Amino acid sequence: MHGRIRTWGPGALVLLPTVLLLGYFVYGLIGWSVNTSLTGRHTARRGPAEYVGFDNYVNLFGEDRFLNSLKNLGVLTVVFILGTLVFGLIWALLLEKGVTGEGIFRSVFLFPMAISMIASGVVWGWLLNPSQGDEARGLNRLFGIANLDFLQNAWWTGGSRWTTMASIALPAIWQLSGYIMALFLAGFRGIPGELREAARVDGASEFKLYRHVLFPQLSPIALSALIILGHMSLKLFDLIYAITGPNQFRTEVPSVYMWNTLLRSDMAKAAAISIVLLVVVAILVVPYVAYTVKQESEE
Repeated sequence: MHGRIRTWGPGALVLLPTVLLLGYFVYGLIGWSVNTSLTGRHTARRGPAEYVGFDNYVNLFGEDRFLNSLKNLGVLTVVFILGTLVFGLIWALLLEKGVTGEGIFRSVFLFPMAISMIASGVVWGWLLNPSQGDEARGLNRLFGIANLDFLQNAWWTGGSRWTTMASIALPAIWQLSGYIMALFLAGFRGIPGELREAARVDGASEFKLYRHVLFPQLSPIALSALIILGHMSLKLFDLIYAITGPNQFRTEVPSVYMWNTLLRSDMAKAAAISIVLLVVVAILVVPYVAYTVKQESEE
């Protein structure tokens, strides 16, 4: 008995503070949010609150503003994931060919990741200035100087939901494409050279080599990138807040709506929005985690 305690005891003691902090600040606060979302606490006043069941959730899904934020989030997620995957893969393909100065290009592509979203949002807020013509600023001004006036547009302040949220997704794509490039590049470098040689000996063209040999090998990395980008997009807040401000119906997503609701001290409604977001993220992440654990156990 004492021998067993000496075996696992020190490790358990080291882990105990982390487990306690994680239990309180993550799972404890999730439980508190769930509890608050089931009450009628629509003020910041302390004290007991009446339980109203799922009324807050029912009211939430009956609100045009919340439904609009969900639609904005869906469009933003699709554009962000597709744009980041496409640019990341293209850059990885270019570097995978072994260009001169690869280290410099890698640093250039990865550098945007080092910038905080809020700082990036402030700069992109100026770049996406909707002024056009003689009053043009930011990217519109650059288009004017390059005689590409037809590219000037209102960015996130005009157009359809897709053009609005695509404008908001631009900075996020710029920041995360380098990270996805690094993932794909590591994947390319991890493929044994024998596979390429065998395919070429069998007469495969360069297109068929990538289509039938290399890209299938990258599918686990693509899945990981999809999950990472997906959950980052669902939680995106600071970038949107910095570019458009707190009260923009056109660009509002659930995280921004939750913040605005919390500022009005509507605790129950803000908690309900946060739980909806948590469930959406869990739907995306939990199957991936289960799949990864299953794969590791089979190996």
